[in-house]
Amino acid sequence: IKTAKMGSSQTTHEDSGYVNENSTGLLPVLPLEVLEEMFLNVPPHQLVCVCRLVCREWKQLVDSDSLWRKRCRREGYLPCDAATLPKDWHLFYFLCIKRRNLIKNPKAEDKFNDWQIIANGGDKWGEEPVREPHPDTTVQRLFLTSLSPCLKLQLIHLEKEGYSPSFMDEFQPDIVISDWYAPRWDCGSQYEICVELLNHKKKTIEKFNPAPVIFEQWNDQKWNQMTHVFKNYGPGVRYIRFVHGGKDTQFWAGWYGIRVTNSSVEICPSVDR
Repeated sequence: IKTAKMGSSQTTHEDSGYVNENSTGLLPVLPLEVLEEMFLNVPPHQLVCVCRLVCREWKQLVDSDSLWRKRCRREGYLPCDAATLPKDWHLFYFLCIKRRNLIKNPKAEDKFNDWQIIANGGDKWGEEPVREPHPDTTVQRLFLTSLSPCLKLQLIHLEKEGYSPSFMDEFQPDIVISDWYAPRWDCGSQYEICVELLNHKKKTIEKFNPAPVIFEQWNDQKWNQMTHVFKNYGPGVRYIRFVHGGKDTQFWAGWYGIRVTNSSVEICPSVDR
């Protein structure tokens, strides 16, 4: 330890509250709880990409479950089931802050932009304002189908959305699917959905393809939600292919088929559903 004379007394770096860590410079020695509180106010990516690289002690703190558990609680990211805690709070936090709907234009707010029409039967796809109120009051528009099959597609490129191949292969986070659909009250209709997890060659790794849902004429035209969670699907997932649609079952001219809106695909922590 170097010393320096100040008047008649000697002061060391250690005495003044500084240590020389790995010859990289002088770092203040702070109580752990103070340093942790500072880190809780640093943007998360700076913690990982900058602070973690400063010294061994900072790396240990940034890597600690305690820091990320406190950060989750402070920012309101909590498991739905309090009895089931995350195994890795660091991973849980970053999945929470990245979580968003990967489907573009899910509520017909931008007509058919971002959708690929793959079946356009009868009088073709249409879109209109919601007539029967949706449980989510932000949903104000919907897509509607006609007398022959109408199907539309979105292909989600996971790496472009920020989920790297190494991340998907190592952690295999839950992939949560949701779609809302409703019939007209005065016409029978059919709803269908198919969601596939694809590899880099766009070959199917896993598929969700339930039987079509049939509605009889003179129904209550209520909104229904279709959900599915892909879990433990193995390595190699690079794309998600989302297809949905349907038709009416009475072959009426116009748009009397199934209505769909508010579709979503989310990458989620496994304990947060």
